[in-house]
Amino acid sequence: MAAARLLLLAAAALALLACGGPRAGAQLSAGFYSAACPAVHGVVRQAMSQAVMNDSRSGAAVLRLFFHDCFVNGCDASLLLDDTPTTPGEKGAGANAGGSTFGFDIIDAIKTQVEAACPATVSCADILALAARDSVNLFLSFFLSHAPRFRRPPPQLGGPSWAVPLGRRDATFPNATGAATDLPGPGSGLAALVAAFAAKGLTSRDLAALSGAHTVGMARCASFRTRVYCDDDVAASFAAQRRQGCPASGGDNALAPLDAATPADFDNGYYQNLVAGAGLLHSDQELFSNGPLDSLVRLYSTNGAAFSSDFAASMVRLGNVAPLTGTDGEIRLDCRKRNPV
Repeated sequence: MAAARLLLLAAAALALLACGGPRAGAQLSAGFYSAACPAVHGVVRQAMSQAVMNDSRSGAAVLRLFFHDCFVNGCDASLLLDDTPTTPGEKGAGANAGGSTFGFDIIDAIKTQVEAACPATVSCADILALAARDSVNLFLSFFLSHAPRFRRPPPQLGGPSWAVPLGRRDATFPNATGAATDLPGPGSGLAALVAAFAAKGLTSRDLAALSGAHTVGMARCASFRTRVYCDDDVAASFAAQRRQGCPASGGDNALAPLDAATPADFDNGYYQNLVAGAGLLHSDQELFSNGPLDSLVRLYSTNGAAFSSDFAASMVRLGNVAPLTGTDGEIRLDCRKRNPV
């Protein structure tokens, strides 16, 4: 019965894609700034490289910002808006609350440099999309800081690359209510995950591929405590290890890697963990739970190239979720606030 429901949801998602999805991004183009701001690609990549050198968590943080932005209102940088006295922002709502999203200062720094190169030309939404792409294959500061120990160039995150369709414009208001309802949480079941992705015009295959972003980054104890203390499909040795740093009560902010096997590499280790019953979040392990996505998880766990290819394609589809284009929205001069009227 559950499998049949998932298939229906996936079919609905495919129907959405066939129609272009909600507010589809047909007007986006990888060459959108080729005349107006050809330097933007280099500026964003250099700034992201510096950010990752300063803090190895920066790549995962920016990637998470992109996901959480696109799932609320579409890819319009609404997540980047600060609260105002009259309008609550998205940063403290739903799955964004408790400091689970950070890295806003990274986007601020990139925006400053882009504005210096091309004033009032490149949207914050496009900067975030480019930074998310660059974040998956840049050098890690851990290896750079230990460079004398290596006689060859330090390893990289090793993630795929893709041409980012551009031309998004920025929202002039946030959607705190949407942030509280549209973002799937760490305790979500598979049916809820498939439904959340289908609502954005994304398929269950996109869900499986994009979840692989959890091959890098960290999670708070509060988000995986129930998983390691209560779930019956968790590997005993893995649960015991995670409990050492995550007490049954208290210590909510203690961190653990989402992929303990290869936390510094953008690889298919995440899926290997799921097959072994070592997914850190309940929502992670749901992808491999005797359900319709088991075959994809097995494929990705043994075929890193298949994961990389599907991840890149799904990131493009994610970036096409409901962008503002043409004369909609604005090109924000400051990513944290709308332009003066």
